[in-house]
Amino acid sequence: MATDNFSAAPRPYAPPMAASGYGKRSAPGQRPRRKGDFAHLPVREAGIAAFIDRLPDGAAIDTKTLAKEQPLYGQQAVRSALNALSLAGHLRRVRENAGAGQTRWVYRTYFSRTARDDAWWAHFLATGLSDDGASADVTVSQPRDIHPEERPRPRPTPPPQHPNPPARQRQATAVLSRPARSDAYEALASLGRADARMTLSASECAELEGLAAEWLACGVTAAQFKATLTAGLPETVHSAGALTRKRLIAKMPPAPLRIAETTARRIMECTDCGAPGRPEALPGGLCRTCRPGVPSPEPSRPIRPSSTDVHSRVEQLRAAARRGRSRTP
Repeated sequence: MATDNFSAAPRPYAPPMAASGYGKRSAPGQRPRRKGDFAHLPVREAGIAAFIDRLPDGAAIDTKTLAKEQPLYGQQAVRSALNALSLAGHLRRVRENAGAGQTRWVYRTYFSRTARDDAWWAHFLATGLSDDGASADVTVSQPRDIHPEERPRPRPTPPPQHPNPPARQRQATAVLSRPARSDAYEALASLGRADARMTLSASECAELEGLAAEWLACGVTAAQFKATLTAGLPETVHSAGALTRKRLIAKMPPAPLRIAETTARRIMECTDCGAPGRPEALPGGLCRTCRPGVPSPEPSRPIRPSSTDVHSRVEQLRAAARRGRSRTP
């Protein structure tokens, strides 16, 4: 007969996660978690807020999932609670571009343990930063315990240097202290390795470094740079520096087309119905239709004539018909 193991440790709760790039996102610049973070809210809203606050980023926090994952409230109650949390400044639903150069949009719900006003949310949606400069894309790594074997060992103290080092040591020190060369300089220096006739001196590389930098700024790779400047060379190259300068100017690639980012990176949505809009059109994160206390416009009804008007109109038509028949020969 099998017996239950009551001493087994309970499994940690694993919340359902949204698709990659979707779900909950923690707003930046929040204060540390502490007791009474949501004491200003009603019991239902405080419970839903505390549950969302404990979920990791990327967790699914749509109405249906939240109603299923917590035992106290159904979908309608959760939906009303989310609207109340939006009005209190704890969350905003956002349609956000997936990243630079991408056309895919993702749908996220930013949650803030610290209540924020509409001006803060508008600033965050426009810049991606909070008022103190914290970014939503910054992840804080938690410190971990370091094993004694992993602790850094003290380095041995180097022996004192001789006041007059030998010549070989002075040469090595001079090589190590040589300033780093730019990518443009390295691209010019590599021309001699592609074709010995295009070998440039150090002074010629420094002199042509600015022109080469313009090439690289246009998106030309080092391999393309080398292939373009060494292709179709004459049999005899009298001056590699002069020929390189001429080709750098004559074959300068066009500047890359820079398209202004006219599309906002983040677009706010109504927490209730999902209608997109500018932050000033969605105070409290809700549109005019979903905002409490704002009466929804009644649908227009067609105006129907009264029975007296109908009978009068019918008599007019009959009289006109009789006159028409009497005039007919």
